[in-house]
Amino acid sequence: MSRLIVFNKPYGVLSQFTAEGRWQGLSDYLALPGVYAAGRLDADSEGVLILTDDGALQSRIADPRYKLPKTYWAQVEGIPDEAALAALRQGVDLGDFVTRPAAARVIDAPAGLWPRNPPIRYRAAIPTRWIELVISEGKNRQVRRMTAKVGYPTLRLVRAAVGEWTLGALQPGEWKELHV
Repeated sequence: MSRLIVFNKPYGVLSQFTAEGRWQGLSDYLALPGVYAAGRLDADSEGVLILTDDGALQSRIADPRYKLPKTYWAQVEGIPDEAALAALRQGVDLGDFVTRPAAARVIDAPAGLWPRNPPIRYRAAIPTRWIELVISEGKNRQVRRMTAKVGYPTLRLVRAAVGEWTLGALQPGEWKELHV
């Protein structure tokens, strides 16, 4: 039986056990030998990070060939219009690649979402909105690049789910173990 850890990765934590520079590592939160991250989540992003001790499962979760959906909540600068959402749904040309089509919709601020530390920048003259994006790939800084390309830069990014595994009630730094 494989171990699978669903971890709510806080802002400022790398998707590796070793800290680097100003960023903390997973070892500051998890003392679980033999598990490794299945995929990555940037230090300035928060939310679901899956860890496992099963190499085949790790590959299946992280490999884009398996098209495991990843759900993100992006707080963006401005109020996205239908044209921007349509572009996200069709796939966005980021110069070095064109993204696969994404599910994209404007949502209310996610219920129960914790305050970010440090808080996002706030400008009274520029409103923000939340977008839910579901993608089946996960290239470097992809969601941030997608929202910026359609004119709505991401201020805060939370991964809410990887496949069937969700944040649930986990607070930043908390984790739960599943046996799969």
